Amino acid sequence: MFDTGNTGFMLVSTSLVMLMTPGLAFFYGGLVGRKNVLAIMIQSFVSMGVTTVLWYAFGYSLCFSGGQGAVIGNLDMAFLRGVDLNTVFAGSSSIPLLVFFAYQMMFAQITPALITGAFTNRINFKAYLIFLVAWLIFVYFPLCHMVWGGGLMAANGVLDFAGGIVVHATAGFAALASVFFVGKRKVTEAAHSIPLVALGTGLLWFGWYGFNAGSELKVDAVTALAFVNTDVAASFAAITWLFIAWSLEKKPKFVGLLTGSIAGLATITPGAGYVTTKAAVFIGILSSVVCYIAVNLKNRLGWDDALDVWGVHGVGGVLGVIMLGVFGTTAVNAAGANGLWHGGTSFFFKQLIAVTATAVYAFLFSYGALFVINLFTPVKTTEKDEETGVDEALHGETAYLH
Repeated sequence: MFDTGNTGFMLVSTSLVMLMTPGLAFFYGGLVGRKNVLAIMIQSFVSMGVTTVLWYAFGYSLCFSGGQGAVIGNLDMAFLRGVDLNTVFAGSSSIPLLVFFAYQMMFAQITPALITGAFTNRINFKAYLIFLVAWLIFVYFPLCHMVWGGGLMAANGVLDFAGGIVVHATAGFAALASVFFVGKRKVTEAAHSIPLVALGTGLLWFGWYGFNAGSELKVDAVTALAFVNTDVAASFAAITWLFIAWSLEKKPKFVGLLTGSIAGLATITPGAGYVTTKAAVFIGILSSVVCYIAVNLKNRLGWDDALDVWGVHGVGGVLGVIMLGVFGTTAVNAAGANGLWHGGTSFFFKQLIAVTATAVYAFLFSYGALFVINLFTPVKTTEKDEETGVDEALHGETAYLH
C-alpha cells in the first residue's frame, strides 16, 4: 500500500528534525555562561516531552483534523482516534499517517524551544512549563492549522514550505515579547563554549535538510531543490556574515560565521521548495545583511535578547516569507505560486499580510501569557539566582566541576 522509498525517506527526515532540538540545546548551551548551561538545555529537552504529550492528546487533531478554512481544527483525531497501521495520510497517499504525525510533531517540539534563547537566565522553570503549554495551544496549533492544515491562510493562497510563518516568525516575535516582559539580565556572561555552539550549529544544519527537503513529503525533483537551496542559502549567509563582521569588527569571528548560517537557514525555510537556486543565493546573502542589522539595532536599543532569537529567527523568518512573495515561481514547483518578480502581485501581498499578522499575534499573546502567568507564579528569576547561576539555584545541578 505504501511507497517504501517515500516512507523511508520521511522516517529519516523525521529523525533529522528531531535531532534539531538537541542541536538547539547545544547551540544555546554554548552561548550562555557556564553557570547557566543546564537550565537552558533542559528547556529544549523538556519541550520534546511536553509537546509529544500534547500532540498525541489533541495537538495533531487541532492542527490537521477538520476546520477547513478556519483558525483551528477539531478533536476528531484526538489520541489518534481512528488511526491504525494502515491509515494513509490524505495529503500523500504514499506514506502512513503515523509517519506524518511524527514528522509534524518534531516541528512542534523545536518551535517553542527557539524562544528560550531570548530570556536565558531570567525565567523560572515552572513558569516556563506553563508558558510552553499555553503557547503551543494558542499560538503554534492555530498557526499550524491555518497554514498547513487547510485552514484560513491556506484557503487564501498563503504558502510556507517549511516554517517561515509557523516556526520562525511565531518564535522570533514571541521571543521579543518575552524580552520586554522579563527585562534585562542583572548578570551577563560571555559565551562559555564556542565549540558547543559549533556542535549545535552542525546538528541544526544537518537536521535542516530533513526540515526543508522533508517538507515535500516524498522524493522528487522539488525535494532535491529544497535540499540544495537549504545548503546554498546557509553557506552564502555564513560567508556574508563572516565578512561583514570582519570588516566592521576587525576580526573574523567564528560565532559570526555560525550565526550567519542559522540566519540563512531560517530565511530560506519558507521558500526552499518554491524558489530557484539563484534566488536562494540572493536570499542567503540578504538574510545575513538584514539579520546583522537587526541584531545591531537590538543592541543599540538595549533589548536584552540574549541569544538573538528575534534578530535571527524572527527577522529571518519574516524576511523569508516576504522573499517567497517576491521570488516564488511555478516554474520550479507547480504547487507554488508566482511572486512579485514573476508578476504575482496579489501573492506578494498575501504573504506580507499573513506574516505581519502572525508576528503581531505571536508578540501580543506571548506578552499577555507571561503577564497572566506572573499573577500566579513568578516568571522572573531573582537577582540572587542570577548571581548564583540558575543551574544550581533552580535545578540543583551544575554542568562542570568547580
